[in-house]
Amino acid sequence: MQLHLYDTWQRALRPFEPLRAEGVGLYCCGPTVYDYAHIGNLRTYLFEDTLRRVLQFNGHTVRHVVNITDVGHLVSDADEGEDKMEKGSQRAGGESAWALAERFTEAFRQDMQALNMLPPTLWCRATEHIPEQIDFIRILEDKGYTYRTDDGIYFDTARQDDYGYLARLKREGLQAGIRVELGQKRQPTDFALWKFSPRDSQRQMEWDSPWGRGFPGWHIECSAMSAKYLSPWFDIHCGGEDHVAVHHSNEIAQSQACHGTRAANFWLHGAFLQLDEAKMSKSSGDFLRLQTLLDRGYDPLAYRYLSLTAHYRKQLNFSWDSLEGAQQALNRLRSTYAGWPEGGKLLPAFVEAFTAEINQDLNLPRALALVWGLLKQSDSDADKKATLRHCDQVLGLALDRWQPVEQAIPAEILALAEARQAARQARDWTRADALRDELGALGYVLEDGVDGVSVRPAR
Repeated sequence: MQLHLYDTWQRALRPFEPLRAEGVGLYCCGPTVYDYAHIGNLRTYLFEDTLRRVLQFNGHTVRHVVNITDVGHLVSDADEGEDKMEKGSQRAGGESAWALAERFTEAFRQDMQALNMLPPTLWCRATEHIPEQIDFIRILEDKGYTYRTDDGIYFDTARQDDYGYLARLKREGLQAGIRVELGQKRQPTDFALWKFSPRDSQRQMEWDSPWGRGFPGWHIECSAMSAKYLSPWFDIHCGGEDHVAVHHSNEIAQSQACHGTRAANFWLHGAFLQLDEAKMSKSSGDFLRLQTLLDRGYDPLAYRYLSLTAHYRKQLNFSWDSLEGAQQALNRLRSTYAGWPEGGKLLPAFVEAFTAEINQDLNLPRALALVWGLLKQSDSDADKKATLRHCDQVLGLALDRWQPVEQAIPAEILALAEARQAARQARDWTRADALRDELGALGYVLEDGVDGVSVRPAR
């Protein structure tokens, strides 16, 4: 029954034990708030929310820290191009980078709330921790890990023989495969700690430093803030799989140089969401927001349910059909749960089986399969309701908050449904299919039941 988690550092499942008796330190890389989060981003945050819920289900107190990147994240991982916040400000017609950050931070919080994610213990903004980042860089400088170029202060990865171990990077291959000019960088893996402001223009976000006026690089914020709020050696650091090769490898390099640790005892990473055979990226400007799903009439918790159907380390393929299936499954689960009476007690054997699955590296697909099996068990409905309520602490589907809504079916919709049934009886399959599609376009679906065919709203 002990919790086991897959540690990217060791590439293995490891039994989890907290480093400190007072609780678990959990740091999750938060959004770069130059735009809305897309549903691929939100899948990662759902995995992290589930992790926190599982930790708490196992009796741990969790200090959950999430950063807000509102400066320093350049459009290129090679420390080239514009700051994403500055670029976002330009795209927004001159809205200040500060106002932009506030607007998209609030939008992200609203998405989290809609998906029933637990709010973090602490939010921390990069722009509110400039002194901590400068102090961190000064320590690296004093230890000989930095060098200066015309455009900034860089970390010298050649000083570390094991740089990139998290991603199993091979330095020789990177050197041989480089296709762009390094400029004044010594190695392709070197990264910016502090970037200088352009001499011919003024940035919206810039600060004085011992090296000149400018702004921090992206990676330094997480190292400085996780050390401040969790300690230089804490339990778990999370992010998306795209963080492994660059952002998290650079965080570890900084922490090893400054503190002699790899920052976190466990490094966990969620896999991409796939859409049209390609990973989602909001950098392209073409992505699906949670609001897009809402505009189509879907409940946001249908997307949470869909995310539970794939293991966090496996890619999840998104389609409108899969979301529709998730919505229907969630509706069935809700209506069954709501119909059960109160006053039951937990079913120990089921709770034990459920816990065994979630403690095996958050195997939520298997745990969800057990839930559907619970619905068919011969135990009292009251006991099943008490048990499912207990397990919903992990699932996060807010089953207790749902209330059925009676919705009258318009006469014209009923007429279409009757016409389709008549076409089926006449074996006019082409017309029957066309009427079914028309009903679908109007937001209704047909369901076969013991009393015949019925029509209901799709969502």
